[in-house]
Amino acid sequence: MRAAHAGRKSGAAGLTMSAQPSPLAGQLAGAETLIDVAALTAAYYDLRPHPSEPAQRVVFGTSGHRGSALDGSFNEWHVLAITQAICQERKAHGVTGPLYLGVDTHALSAPACASALEVLAANGVHTLLATHDEPTPTPAVSHAILAHNRQRQGPPGEALADGIVITPSHNSPRNGGLKYNPPHGGPAGPAITARIEDTANRLLERELGGVHRMSHAQALRAATTHRHDFLHAYVNGLASVIDMEAIREARVRIGVDPLGGAGVHYWAAIAERHGLDLQVISDAVDPTFGFVPLDADGCLRMDPSSPWTLRRLIDLRQRFDIAFACDADHDRHGIVTPGAGLLPASHYQPVAIDYLFRLRPRWGQHTGIGKTVVSTQLIDRLATRLHRPLYEVPVGFKWYAPGLLEGTLGFAGEDSGGASFLRGDGQVWTTDKDGITAALLAAEITARTGQDPGAHYLALANELGQPQSERVQAPATPVQKARLAGLSAHDVKAHTLAGERIERITTHAPGNRAAIGGLKVNTASGWFVARPSGTEDIYRICAESFAGPQHLQRLLEEAQALVDAVLAADEA
Repeated sequence: MRAAHAGRKSGAAGLTMSAQPSPLAGQLAGAETLIDVAALTAAYYDLRPHPSEPAQRVVFGTSGHRGSALDGSFNEWHVLAITQAICQERKAHGVTGPLYLGVDTHALSAPACASALEVLAANGVHTLLATHDEPTPTPAVSHAILAHNRQRQGPPGEALADGIVITPSHNSPRNGGLKYNPPHGGPAGPAITARIEDTANRLLERELGGVHRMSHAQALRAATTHRHDFLHAYVNGLASVIDMEAIREARVRIGVDPLGGAGVHYWAAIAERHGLDLQVISDAVDPTFGFVPLDADGCLRMDPSSPWTLRRLIDLRQRFDIAFACDADHDRHGIVTPGAGLLPASHYQPVAIDYLFRLRPRWGQHTGIGKTVVSTQLIDRLATRLHRPLYEVPVGFKWYAPGLLEGTLGFAGEDSGGASFLRGDGQVWTTDKDGITAALLAAEITARTGQDPGAHYLALANELGQPQSERVQAPATPVQKARLAGLSAHDVKAHTLAGERIERITTHAPGNRAAIGGLKVNTASGWFVARPSGTEDIYRICAESFAGPQHLQRLLEEAQALVDAVLAADEA
């Protein structure tokens, strides 16, 4: 598994380290490089996917099916087939309540929403759209599902609501996406998505035979199509999860960059409803996203974890006490402080956990902390200090939904910048990622402690350890990727890693025993996770060290050698 790559490399050939950023990083894209919205929309309707091509089949990743109409991977037929499959899933499992339909600001989202509604109406599903057709953040859809299911009358299980969010999240403007949220309000789990995939692909193979559909005009007039005020229902409830009074009274100066996403109109409503000193630095909405700075690789994506994407907000950070951004569907957060600039999620989330579990006295004593296998081990150390259960799961927010719904998880987060947490009274708020409340929590922390989250992280790291982390990748064939995903602890023959005894080898997450789709190896001072990519012929290694940068580099080099040795032995 050795190959040459551009960029800085470790001592192990083939392991691509963080490359130098593109000269275009942080700049605005030239007009000639932006998507042609008309051409993209035309491709959505005109190109028909070929289910015999693996790249053009319906595939649900960690959170929905995503692709581009230009590649034949997210077209009208995909949306029609997936929506019909969801209707059949609902019927098979007795979900008879309303379906909340949200949509973000990507160019393909509006046509996909229209296609989905045509199928939902033809299947007699009561569907709720935003009151004024405004974009709807993912957390607002989750919040609506849970509010309905909490307030409904009747026998248990009757008239439960669910939802669909049309979004490819932070991904390129050329992409589209669709994800299903069942009645627990969070992303659908693997059993549900497997059934939806299978049904949708069979419908594609039958050239949509079995798909019920009516015209969009008919669907809009159908007795089953309704309107719902997502915005005010969500905004009015925020005081139950965030101490808005503390932020208001401390007069925290807040800056927000919605990155042209689905929450763009929410922030002004939040400021007005709760009396916050909040400035939206840009309320532009344009499906080309030409106002968003380019990412490190010179590509355009709405990723609030990238300092290049957030360059304009970072440049303005001295104007504010705290600032933040969210991605296109507002389920991810990026926190910017005057001193530290953009805080990685691995810095901010431990601060959020420490604060919440000390300042939410109504949360139960046994309420736990959710993290993924690739999240910082600082959270593990923090859970021990807080005497809280730790629930470690594979990558994917879907694993957290039941715990958040039941209140057994107080906080759940992903290293990619997604998180959700309970209301102040210990009841569920959302069971999907909520970039808005995660961002507003940074303002609450600043208001109630007098220090921003960046200062709190320094204190926390000084006490519990200062981790350093890196992500790298190496090439892998489909056969090697499948082998890596199916490894067991017995496949690893090494006993030491980076000079330390291997303490634990994990292929199934300790929190729920679900397969992590790879391998995690822990020592006293660090760990690494090796996982194959779901979309590329590579595998990725995430590593973290509490023993300094040299130890981290050694971890990375030996991790690749260890993985290569296992795969080579299998091939032999």
